[in-house]
Amino acid sequence: MATNTCRVCGREFFEEPLLRYANMPKAAQNFPDAAALAHEKGVDLEVCQCMGCGLVQLNSEPVSYYREVIRAAAVSEVIKDSKTRQFADFLRKYSLHGRKILEIGCGRGEFLSLLLTLDVKAYGLEYSERAVAECFKNGLLVARGYPDLETGALANGPFDAFLLLMFLEHMPDPNVALRVIYDNLADDAVGLVEAPNFDMMLRNKLFSEFIGDHLLYFTRETLQTTLQLNGFDVMEYNEIRDDYVISVVVKKRCRLDISHFYDYQVKIKTDIGAYLEQFAEKRVAIWGAGHQALAIIALTGIADRIRYVVDSATFKQGMYTPATHLPIVAPEALNSDPVDAIIIMAASYSDEVAAIIRQRFGCDMSLAILRDFGLETV
Repeated sequence: MATNTCRVCGREFFEEPLLRYANMPKAAQNFPDAAALAHEKGVDLEVCQCMGCGLVQLNSEPVSYYREVIRAAAVSEVIKDSKTRQFADFLRKYSLHGRKILEIGCGRGEFLSLLLTLDVKAYGLEYSERAVAECFKNGLLVARGYPDLETGALANGPFDAFLLLMFLEHMPDPNVALRVIYDNLADDAVGLVEAPNFDMMLRNKLFSEFIGDHLLYFTRETLQTTLQLNGFDVMEYNEIRDDYVISVVVKKRCRLDISHFYDYQVKIKTDIGAYLEQFAEKRVAIWGAGHQALAIIALTGIADRIRYVVDSATFKQGMYTPATHLPIVAPEALNSDPVDAIIIMAASYSDEVAAIIRQRFGCDMSLAILRDFGLETV
């Protein structure tokens, strides 16, 4: 899973790495013992930047245990207090009490245990067998797994919220992981996502922060891009723990419902139909062969009642409307082949067109303008 393209947007890296570090620790875990020293070697790291989305990342293989969350032997009381307050605020603000929350990469259940004190239904997903066994031992509801291509529907889902805490930066395929999470959420779900803050590292010149465990180095901009590309809108942004951590609240983006467009289509069809009923068949023209007019002619089914379409663009004249096959004519056709009425469909130019018609072709013809709100006789 080494790569020469961005792990998020798929674009190429800039030709030269930002940094090359030689003989670096291979990983931040699994320290060698004395017997292993003869064979233990450092690795070379290249820090690259995507020329598309700008995300800074390593181009190397992930560490062998990238699916597992490994936290310090004991989470400090300071962190416990801070996280409990943070979780309580999150639950209150987004009305999550009594609802189902999933922590992806829950480790040994350090944070799940805090959630259980806050009146929610807390579940965890963790790859480490040993960590899962410890969670079971402590009465926590945890499944063994990792969000990858083989993950389907998770037990107890869909979930109303999720936590992804200091885990995203380890993932060789963050898109897959985030989409698995997305697919296991309720439509109104929210999430709390945290990652090391590369903006702070840049400000403070923390050259020592690069390690093989962390493949991805998120700024505010690149974290938001990563989340948005995978179906999440960022609702809140904070820098916590002395700015070392980016903490964002996200909301699952749902499919837009614009089915009411159908209702408006019916209204426009009804308005135009009522107007056409006042005139004999083929005694009405339409002025305007723009894309909106073409669509309206097709969607309202009025082509067999229209004589022709007028348009002042010479390259359209002598042609026919696509799909509905009405002749497109020059304005002079109103003299040589007159009609009783004109429906003007010229968007923001409609009033100007109405004035031109009155000036050049007289006031005998009935005129109507298709407005945003419907058909208006003028």
